[in-house]
Amino acid sequence: MAVKKTSRYFDGKERRSQEQRRADQAGELAAMMRLAVRKSPAVRRLIEPFGIAPTRRNAFELLKGLPVISRERLVQMEIEDPPYAGLGNPDAMVDRIFTSPGPVYEPHLSEAEPIWARAYRAAGFGPGDVVLNAFSYHLVAAGLTFHSGLRRVGATVVPSGASSTAVQVQLIRDLKVTGYTGTPSFLKAVIGRAEEEGHDFRKDFRLRRASFAAEPLLPSLRAEFEGTYGIDTYQMYGATEVGDVAYECREKNGWHLGEEVIVEIVDPETGREVKPGELGEVVVTRINTILFLFRFGTGDLSRLITGRCPCGRTTPRLAGIAGRVGEAVKVRGLFVAPSQLRKIAESFPGLKFQAVVTRVDNRDCLTVRIETQDAERGKEALAPFQEHFAEICTVRIDRFEEVPPGTLPEGGKPIVDGRSWT
Repeated sequence: MAVKKTSRYFDGKERRSQEQRRADQAGELAAMMRLAVRKSPAVRRLIEPFGIAPTRRNAFELLKGLPVISRERLVQMEIEDPPYAGLGNPDAMVDRIFTSPGPVYEPHLSEAEPIWARAYRAAGFGPGDVVLNAFSYHLVAAGLTFHSGLRRVGATVVPSGASSTAVQVQLIRDLKVTGYTGTPSFLKAVIGRAEEEGHDFRKDFRLRRASFAAEPLLPSLRAEFEGTYGIDTYQMYGATEVGDVAYECREKNGWHLGEEVIVEIVDPETGREVKPGELGEVVVTRINTILFLFRFGTGDLSRLITGRCPCGRTTPRLAGIAGRVGEAVKVRGLFVAPSQLRKIAESFPGLKFQAVVTRVDNRDCLTVRIETQDAERGKEALAPFQEHFAEICTVRIDRFEEVPPGTLPEGGKPIVDGRSWT
């Protein structure tokens, strides 16, 4: 459904009263549930035991009775019943199918949907902007979905994807790029490359706006972007399984929830909603007619800000991300889960290892600690392991640390998050 714009920065849905929004979403949720019951036997088995048909009046209560589905659980469900774990609409007209590690197959909505458009509009992107899109366009959802959002607000997109920093600098210079979307660490690397080439980034280039996703924007790095380089920065938050979830406005005081998602903050142990303002897991249901994924547990911890925002939007806001539930760790925008590391270990029997994530120069650094009896294995001996790791996790290892036998504890965590976001 097309979104009618009322200004460059808003559309009508974003200024609804809380009561009207909840009533509208109740009706949309009930319709999605009724369609899911007809089209998906897996969903039918979950909803029919309630003994009542979904309606506007009972939709939210029915939703609360459904289980929270974690990403690891979704991976297992898709392994058992590919490609969509029985949650797909077999009659839907799917525009594109993406993948993410697991694998998880993700049918996506058409370009007519407003995915990420509100986030870019809130950040001030619009006609006249030339925006470098440094998210990958290969198989994963990021590149094309962010691209569609930028086009929805009228911006011109440069689909640079995973090109080298040297190529990114050339594009910014030659195409007179005004905006950037990607990870903050990569923009920092691009700026570093430009400076190595002798450029004064602020004086020589026109890039004055950036919208980030997939990794946190540290306060110190935001201050550097805005103070040193004159780049107005914004954050977006989402997940490949459910699309855009929340985004910053010009006030930069919390992330507004999207209009196409129902967000609950729940106790990770019980799946029950916590009180407003309390910390809990972000659980998302996206209203759509393609994939009936109710109550997707993102694994991220946050709390809701319910007060009115001076920007004029009436949606509740997330107060940033406070940490992760469970053991899965996001590295450079992609999750690395213990189940993936166990799968790697099966291919290398007798090799004991542990992944450790740290931050080095505002970038995630993935170190793999390996126990070895040899004096030194060397890069050539570890090359097959590194290649298999990248194939399974879609994240490359930055460095190896070889440690003596007995260093890694028995039954220890396969992946350790050693980063500090303070």
